[in-house]
Amino acid sequence: MTTGATIQERVDNVDSAIDTMFLLVFGIFIYLMQAGFAFLEAGAVRSKNTVNILIKNALDSFFGGVSYWLVGYAFAYGEGNEFIGFSHFAHDGLTHTQYAHWFFQFVFAATAATIVSGAVAERCDFMAYIIYSSLVTGFIYPVVTHWTWTSEGWLNKGGDYIIDGVFVHVGYYDFAGSGIVHLLGGTVAFIGAYMIGPRIGRFDENGKPVDIRGHNIPYAALGGFILVFGFFAFNGSSQGSISKPGDEEAVAIAVVNTVAAASGGAFITLLLKRTNYFGGAKWSFLTTLNGSLTGMVSICAGCHVYRTYAGFFVGVCGGLMYMFLNWAVLKVKVDDPLDATAVHFGGGIVGVVAAPLLSFENGVFYKWSKGSVLFLGWQLAGLVSIFLWALGLSLIVFGSLKKAGILRVSEEYELKGLDLPKHGEAAYPAEAYGHGWGEYQNTTAVSGLAKNTIAPATTVIVVQDVPVDRPKTREAEHPEVTALNRQKKKHDLQQNGPVESLPGSSDLGAWP
Repeated sequence: MTTGATIQERVDNVDSAIDTMFLLVFGIFIYLMQAGFAFLEAGAVRSKNTVNILIKNALDSFFGGVSYWLVGYAFAYGEGNEFIGFSHFAHDGLTHTQYAHWFFQFVFAATAATIVSGAVAERCDFMAYIIYSSLVTGFIYPVVTHWTWTSEGWLNKGGDYIIDGVFVHVGYYDFAGSGIVHLLGGTVAFIGAYMIGPRIGRFDENGKPVDIRGHNIPYAALGGFILVFGFFAFNGSSQGSISKPGDEEAVAIAVVNTVAAASGGAFITLLLKRTNYFGGAKWSFLTTLNGSLTGMVSICAGCHVYRTYAGFFVGVCGGLMYMFLNWAVLKVKVDDPLDATAVHFGGGIVGVVAAPLLSFENGVFYKWSKGSVLFLGWQLAGLVSIFLWALGLSLIVFGSLKKAGILRVSEEYELKGLDLPKHGEAAYPAEAYGHGWGEYQNTTAVSGLAKNTIAPATTVIVVQDVPVDRPKTREAEHPEVTALNRQKKKHDLQQNGPVESLPGSSDLGAWP
């Protein structure tokens, strides 16, 4: 008996160790998504704001780590009531064996906060960013996870019903967070973009959108592929363990359906963008990338309960939702540079609704019954509750920051770029700008203050004749840079008197 008990204890210890490593390793993979967001957003903004967007993405995890350690985990997974937890503040009473769970949940919280950064890119004040990011990680997101991913939470508890003489429990179900992470993050992102207002020049005098292109598509591509990689871990590891019977099957189904959904989202957005109805009639890489990401967001809620063809279909629905919201957000004149609303809000809605419809275990389209209809009802209740919670708190947070005058940077900072005045660092040295072909930089398509301020500083004709045998002087090696710098200095002298230009200044003028 003693030997048997000892063997069982060892088996239990091994199972616990395997599950702990499962959470830690996959949590590290998910944390890599922060690098994906950083590269994606850096490539999608202008070069003058690259450092600003990088440090904000970094602080999502660093400041988020502090807020989640102090209060976030306690609100989410501490013992409390149906609404909120209130134990384990600053890891008080948390055993070392629970640290893996804390880390795993922290990377999910950091992801929810990072979603918002792209929507307010290029004009959000640094202090405002730290405040709202800490609040998302420390309170707004944790409360929703308590509702849905703990045994105490009111949405998870759902209701008990007797159907055909059988006792049935039905509640809100969201395996990897279509609603909990992405719908919440997308709602906060939209409210943030709405409250802060569009970037200068984003809409012309008639209210029509004007493209403000990012500076580096390869960066965006690298970030997108890192996010795709991270999503496999994000969805697969949501099983929470790997040692129990059926765990490996659930993880495998989740990962395969994530591939199928990404493919469906990419497929439909690629084709739709090629038509004339969505502008351009081109094979757009960026649209396809966002479509695949939306598909992966859409699959989160039920990724382990779909047949593969259903997973592909969910991705297609996610792609359709992305295309619609991409159009709708611009229609209401909200500037969302990274399409965070379309990707995460849209994908989140599709995911929450698709799970009770297409689950092969008890979905409406597979097993029509009172239970499946109740499942759909609880999903809709969860969707509305998460949306209203995120909407209300976002209005309070961003409204307060706007009222305090710290939500948005000044017009001067926005026009000239945030990297040098805010951080004292340029992403690229001045000598790296330009090329030997020559170009005419036309910025007459913008309006208002942007037209009056940007055009004089950036509409230049650079030297086109580049000799084959260049002398070894800096001016002769880079005639286009020399011409651009001379034009900038001339404009600065006319406007402000003599100033000293800093290396690496943005293409909208040097900082005095």
